[in-house]
Amino acid sequence: LAHELTASVEGHWAKNGAASGFSGTKIFTWFMVLALLGVWSSVAVVWLDLVDYDNVIGKLSAYDADGDGDFDVEDAKVLLGKWKERLEKEQLEQLEREDKERLEKQREAEEKAEKEQLEKEKLEKERIEKEKAELERMEKERLEKDRAAKEKAEKERIEKERVAKEKAEKERLEKERVAKEKAEKERLEMERVAKEKAEKERIEMERVAKEKAEKERLEKERVAKEKAEKERIEKERVAKEKAEKERLEKERVAKEKAEKERLEKERVSKEKKKKPKLLNTFEKTIKSEIDAAEKLRKKGKVEEAVRAFDTLVQQYPQSPRCRYGKALAEDDLAEKMRSNDMLQKALSTYKEASELPNATPDLIKATLKKRAERQQFLGRMRGALATLEKLVQIFPEDMALKNDLGVAHLLIGDNKSAKRVYEEVLAIAPSNGFAKVHYGFILKSENKIAESIPFLRDGLESGDPGTDDGRFYFHLGDALQRMGDDSAYKWYERGHQRGHFASVWQRSLYNVDGLKAQPWWTPKDTGYMDLIKTLERNWRTIRDEALSVMDQTTGLFVPEEENLREKGEWGQFTLWQQGKKAGESCHSVPKTCGLLERYPEATGCKRGQIKFSVMQPGTHVWPHTGPTNCRLRMHLGLVIPKTGCKIRCTNDTRAWEEGKVLIFDDSFEHEVWQDANSYRLIFIVDVWHPELTQYQRQTLSPI
Repeated sequence: LAHELTASVEGHWAKNGAASGFSGTKIFTWFMVLALLGVWSSVAVVWLDLVDYDNVIGKLSAYDADGDGDFDVEDAKVLLGKWKERLEKEQLEQLEREDKERLEKQREAEEKAEKEQLEKEKLEKERIEKEKAELERMEKERLEKDRAAKEKAEKERIEKERVAKEKAEKERLEKERVAKEKAEKERLEMERVAKEKAEKERIEMERVAKEKAEKERLEKERVAKEKAEKERIEKERVAKEKAEKERLEKERVAKEKAEKERLEKERVSKEKKKKPKLLNTFEKTIKSEIDAAEKLRKKGKVEEAVRAFDTLVQQYPQSPRCRYGKALAEDDLAEKMRSNDMLQKALSTYKEASELPNATPDLIKATLKKRAERQQFLGRMRGALATLEKLVQIFPEDMALKNDLGVAHLLIGDNKSAKRVYEEVLAIAPSNGFAKVHYGFILKSENKIAESIPFLRDGLESGDPGTDDGRFYFHLGDALQRMGDDSAYKWYERGHQRGHFASVWQRSLYNVDGLKAQPWWTPKDTGYMDLIKTLERNWRTIRDEALSVMDQTTGLFVPEEENLREKGEWGQFTLWQQGKKAGESCHSVPKTCGLLERYPEATGCKRGQIKFSVMQPGTHVWPHTGPTNCRLRMHLGLVIPKTGCKIRCTNDTRAWEEGKVLIFDDSFEHEVWQDANSYRLIFIVDVWHPELTQYQRQTLSPI
């Protein structure tokens, strides 16, 4: 019963406790009341014998808290205390849950409010930005309208001014024309009257003067004839004596020279005919084996030849000829494979062969000459120079080796050392033609024009090997021209006949055969009409950029460096060279470079240049030719004095015009005069010859 009462109270608490808000004391009181009621009810039941007390007591003994064997008040107090503790615990947990729910709801409400606030701020910001953008757009439209209105008004004003100026100019010109016509009529009438009078006086004076002059002339002629006859007879006598002496002297000198040349040629011929001795005493015993390997090499079986000579070198490691044969075979194989690594291997083998004991002098000479030649082929000019110096040291009497040494010095730009070598050769062999042409070439490069001529001429006339070269005909003719000697064209003609020049006028040395050759070209001839129109349409822009950098303080214009000037000042500012931009040049003239970027026939011309050229008054450029027939040269006039500036190409002389393009083939002889009172400024654009194929343009070497 107590258990049931307890359950009833708990149910009542679960239903109504939280809502009623009873305090802990009231609840405890109620519990005590209920407990007492339970006790009294139990007494009544027992007393009235309403239930089986023993049966009930037996069941309540399960709730005996103090262990005295029955369920009494003390047991009920214990049970009620535990129940109270549980209820208080549940109450605390309920309160904690409520606090948590309240805090969670409060947090969610705050977050929601914050989000709503941020959203409002965002919308407000967007509204402000839209309003600002709209205001800016309206302001721009207003400014654009104002600018358009101002431009329109300015154009109208300028147009009115132009019309007014034209009208005033026409009126002025008409007045001037009428006044000039009137003045011209009066002047002509006065001149006619004066001429008639002067003509009469002149005729009379001429008649008198002629009569007097005729008498004096006849007398002078008579006296002069007598005197001239005497002088002629005396001169003839003196000239005959002098000529006879000169003839005898020339014959003597010529005989001596011819004898020296004959002896030198005989010596050279003997050296050539003399078969080189490449085998030492031991190698003669294995000649058949060497010849067999050499036969493979000469038949083009280079891989087999390399293996054969390699075997011989292993068998006879001290044989210079076997090692030389191996080097030749490796050299041939490098050529076949186009392999620099294999060629380097051959160079090492050549060196080994030359340094072995018992190598014959002829083998040493042949080996080192071949090594120097292949070093030059690889571009190792200083290595080749060292090899040739070693050769000359071993064979000091061999002039051909000294000549080769001189060339090696020239190839590295050491003209001073080359000059010293050729002076040594000419001191020993004064008729050596090879040394003469190279010595003359060096003198001319030093601007010793007159001194260079006899060496170049005698060297070419000698016909010695290595002298029949277009460069020597070119430089001899150029030197003669600079000395005012018309025999230059005789040498140009000879160079043409020898196949070095396309013609007497066209003397470039780096050519492609079969290209159309004419000195002057029209825009239509070139096929580059778009480029030419662009240059002529934008000539003022190009001119203004050139003028902006022409100040000497910029340092962009540098003096011409090819020794083409007889006198004067000639500066150049290069934008493209050999198909590539010249450093940072285009940064100074960006508009000009921008115009040219889309024309690869100009910017990609590896054998040409694009540059500004300024020439000062009093400048004369010697007659000269460009290096190649693979390009055409365009000149755009930028600042051209009215008179005094002209250019000759072959026998046709022309002048520049501002804003116009002149086109010529600079492989033909051309010459320039600047005799104006102010500077001349042009823009030079080289383009590929229009007949060159795309493949040729890509593969031709730069110049």
